[in-house]
Amino acid sequence: MRIIHFQWLFLIPFWQILSGNEILLVSSQCLDDQKSLLLQLKGSLQYDSSLSNKLARWNKNTSDCCKWDGVTCDSSGHVINLELDNEAISGGIENSSALFSLLYLEKLNLAYNRFNVGIPVGIDNLTNLKYLNLSDAGFVGQIPMTLSRLSRLVTLDLTTLYSLAVGIQPLKLENPNLRHFIENLTEVRELYLDGVDLSAQASEWCQSLSSYLPNLTNLSLRACRISGPIDESLSKLQFLSVIRLDQNNLSTTVPEYFANFTNLTTLTLGSCNLQGVFPEKIFQIQALETLALSNNKLLSGRIPSTIANLTNLVYLDFSSNNFTGSIPYFQRSKKLSYLDLSHNGLTGHLSSDHFEGLSELVYINIGNNLLNGILPAYIFELPSLQQLFLNGNQFVGQVKEFRNASSSLLDTIDLSNNHLNGSIPNSIFGVERLKVLSLSSNLFSGRMSLDLIGRLSNLSRLELSYNNLTIDTSSSNLTSFTFPQLSILNLACCRLQKFPELKNLRSLGQLDLSDNQIQGPIPNWIWEIGDGALSHLNLSCNQLEYLEQPYNVSSNLVVLDLHSNRLKGDLPIPPSFAIYVDYSKNNFSSSIPLHIGNALCLGFFSLANNRLTGIIPESICNASYLQVLDFSNNALSGAIPPCLLENVTNLGVLNLGNNKLHGVIPDAFPIGSSLQTLDLSENKLQGRLPKSLINCDLLEVLNVGNNRLVDSFPSMMKNSSSLRVLVLRSNGFYGDFQCDVTSHCWKKIQIIDIASNKFTGELTAECLSNWKGMMVQDDYIESGLNHIQFKFLQLNNLYYQDTVTITNKGMEMKLVKILRVYTSIDFSSNRFQGVIPDMVGNLSALYVLNLSHNTLEEPIPKSIGKLQMLGSLDLSSNQLSGEIPVELAHITFLAFLNLSFNKLFGRIPSINQFLTFSAASFEGNDGLCGLPLKNCKSNDSEVILPPISLEDSDFDWKFIFAAVGYAVGAANTVALLWFYEPVKIWFDIRMEKCLLWFSTM
Repeated sequence: MRIIHFQWLFLIPFWQILSGNEILLVSSQCLDDQKSLLLQLKGSLQYDSSLSNKLARWNKNTSDCCKWDGVTCDSSGHVINLELDNEAISGGIENSSALFSLLYLEKLNLAYNRFNVGIPVGIDNLTNLKYLNLSDAGFVGQIPMTLSRLSRLVTLDLTTLYSLAVGIQPLKLENPNLRHFIENLTEVRELYLDGVDLSAQASEWCQSLSSYLPNLTNLSLRACRISGPIDESLSKLQFLSVIRLDQNNLSTTVPEYFANFTNLTTLTLGSCNLQGVFPEKIFQIQALETLALSNNKLLSGRIPSTIANLTNLVYLDFSSNNFTGSIPYFQRSKKLSYLDLSHNGLTGHLSSDHFEGLSELVYINIGNNLLNGILPAYIFELPSLQQLFLNGNQFVGQVKEFRNASSSLLDTIDLSNNHLNGSIPNSIFGVERLKVLSLSSNLFSGRMSLDLIGRLSNLSRLELSYNNLTIDTSSSNLTSFTFPQLSILNLACCRLQKFPELKNLRSLGQLDLSDNQIQGPIPNWIWEIGDGALSHLNLSCNQLEYLEQPYNVSSNLVVLDLHSNRLKGDLPIPPSFAIYVDYSKNNFSSSIPLHIGNALCLGFFSLANNRLTGIIPESICNASYLQVLDFSNNALSGAIPPCLLENVTNLGVLNLGNNKLHGVIPDAFPIGSSLQTLDLSENKLQGRLPKSLINCDLLEVLNVGNNRLVDSFPSMMKNSSSLRVLVLRSNGFYGDFQCDVTSHCWKKIQIIDIASNKFTGELTAECLSNWKGMMVQDDYIESGLNHIQFKFLQLNNLYYQDTVTITNKGMEMKLVKILRVYTSIDFSSNRFQGVIPDMVGNLSALYVLNLSHNTLEEPIPKSIGKLQMLGSLDLSSNQLSGEIPVELAHITFLAFLNLSFNKLFGRIPSINQFLTFSAASFEGNDGLCGLPLKNCKSNDSEVILPPISLEDSDFDWKFIFAAVGYAVGAANTVALLWFYEPVKIWFDIRMEKCLLWFSTM
């Protein structure tokens, strides 16, 4: 072999003659002036020598600077390449004349430094540059026009995504704009401007690129504030092989002509607000290696089977879109290593054929779809697979044992939120490299010892919550030797009866033991878990009684949840760095410590449903980051501290309801208030509603019911566009009920309760017509199944659920979760007069209507019969006259009716729901007859129901079908709910959709 190589060397001169090219041999000695310039450059730059791998090693005593790290010379000893990327340089570049005197430079790389200055204008001296990389180097401000003089540039990288991520002012092309900047850079083939603010319309950036960069192959404009649609002119760039336009609001369909870019290897259009159907022809570009379309909620259609023909495909990300249909087969994509189809609407089964022969596949995420069926064991056996996410689907049955567990490369398995049952396969506990195991929210059953999991010594995350498992901790001793890297342990609802021995877990940062059966004290060693690393601790919904003394709540805790236990005694001071603390639903009986608010970072703080006494300390106002404060359902007294409204500007929820607070409501709501929920109900507050409430533009829930307020109708609320719940009941409000009919006020109102006051006047149709939140819209039902809630730490699934007490069916009823389609009107026990407007029949989402105990007159409007979702109707104790409209008999879900003590007459309809109502519903109307009252005279005519057109009626059959389904499944469901805890959790989520009917049954 050596002889062959030696002979080949003699061909070099001959090859030179044929090609006419000259082979340049790099000199071993740089020129003195070049060395001097490099040393001057080093001296002018400010950098961290401990992090430098190049500059710090440049030594004037080394004769040949061409051998310095990051330096390349040509055969004449001139420096032509300078690579100082990732050198922790923080300054000096703007004054470095030495750099701009290296006139032979062809390549300059200053990426990943910390300059935090504008791009120096002297860089235009380097006219021989072909490659310039300033990506994420910390440069800010306007890109200088002088850069456009570098007419020999082939590659230009000004990416500034890091600055964008950390909030530093990014680079921008404003003056000059993109067109003027690139018009002289006609040789550029690779252009990377990610994060640069271009603020360009579609025709501008597309036409500029196609006009001046005809040879462009790589185009990367991620997060550049460019808009769509993508102009046809871009199709001229026939050499394009890389297109990256992620994180721009293109708001367009993907152009069909992209399929004509036959050299295309990379296409990424994530978070572009794409719409419509992705062109199927693009899946025929054989060169495609990377295709990423994630986070385009309006991008729909099916993933075509032709995608299987992409034999060069390596990376595919279709996550967080609206794709439907089945998962295509990928057998021909042998190079595929990354596959993410999560957060779509994909359906069907998963078979081994989908991924057969994909030996390079490293990452699979098909979570959060609608996939069902049994999981094939083969998917766990893919030889290169490291991360597998199948969570959030509808997979059923047992997970089968799989082969070669000990040699598996899997480090992540997430099967959570499915319907998997049976025992957990032993194969999983044989995957030695496993770091993340999440099996929560399934139907896995059986008894399992934590010692079995002890074989997974590399585990960093273990989640077994909300199954039908019984975790046996009797023999377990989870030492740091067993789980040296365990940082997250979630064992909620695992039937634990005592604390596992966790004190030696040195890396534990998150522990969830909620919804178990743990009794007795909270051991004091729990605060020392993780050697101070513990940041999340959830012990809620157990039977814990007290905190073992002495205790020192870890100051590093960020989330501390102890709600729904039996804890008693003095209130523990929250950790100083905690942002979420929930002590609600316990038996704490002390006063709130006077200095509790000092040095707190709390964002969420709930002491609700305890036995706390004393005042609300003013120190709580010092917790300036508070977003949710709930002290409701205690025995607190004194006044509301005004500073609580003035100082805590981020406060979104303030709930002080059901205490013994007195005095006035402080008139201290600041301009721009963030308040969304204000609940001061069931106290002893006096005076008027503060005028500064007008500053609460975001207010959704206002509840001051059951106080001693005396005021006219709060006129400052008339123009509120965000209000959903208004409760003024049982106060001393008086005067006309005011509604600004000229504006679209209260268009979101769902619940209005002004009962038991002294309001007067008439109910107007113009006012009711504004209440769009009480009218069913075709696309509103499903979206309305969400709750009124305050989103706090949404990424960690932490919310505050609003509650309100209403009168339904003659009884008080607390809505713990207020559905966005639950609607109620209670104007009872006031002094309203006049007629009930026909307009009330347009409030087709109404569930509760209570106008009792007023002086309303005239007949009951027939339009009420159109309220097909109405479950409770109370018109008692008025002066209503005429016959009962037979249309009321068509309200299928009407479960409560009270028309007593009016002046009604005629025959009571004796059909449908009316057959279920007792005499109490009709008493006090001397002119009424028929069941359940006295018989009518023989000459009284029978009630004839008016015909109903199935086409024209406002009746919505989907509610009937849902009600029938509820009735048929009720018996089986109740049995499951009573005996089977995981089904309770699953059912709780889904049953909320039936609340709109159940609340009226």
